[in-house]
Amino acid sequence: MARSWERMVRKNTKNVNKVRKKQGQQMIGSSREAKSDVDRYVGRNLILPITLVAFGLLYAILYSAVDQKTSPALFWGTVGLYIFLGVVIFLRRPYISVGKSSIGTRRFNRDVRLDASQIKEITVQKGYVVISPKAKGSNWVFSRLMNRYETAVIGERLKEFARVNHVPFEER
Repeated sequence: MARSWERMVRKNTKNVNKVRKKQGQQMIGSSREAKSDVDRYVGRNLILPITLVAFGLLYAILYSAVDQKTSPALFWGTVGLYIFLGVVIFLRRPYISVGKSSIGTRRFNRDVRLDASQIKEITVQKGYVVISPKAKGSNWVFSRLMNRYETAVIGERLKEFARVNHVPFEER
């Protein structure tokens, strides 16, 4: 099916499901069935959260070693917010989702998606997966070292994605 047709079907299904929900009937194409063709691989961000917590603890240690002429509430609030930010970033796991004709991830705190026609090349090497977009912008790099992704599994799925969507694929 063409993408415009798929969008029209999704839109009409959404409208029909609203009516069916009001009538107490079972919905058509539940979200579990609709998302079954999307594979989502999650990683774990460790470096930035550890750095933020370390900064918070360093500030706490330095504060206790010097004259405390500043407001203690403001200072301890700052230390607490560094630690809180580190915990939030640790719990918010990075991901890559590979669908039928698109790839999505979270970049700069927003979800972004690339269709197959927008991808210039996919490169897979030991510990890294690099997706190069055709448009201006930086490459998407998924690293085993930085974000604890299972790059071998992601590479196999992207190889299949590239074959189906005729995207250049390189293994190094």
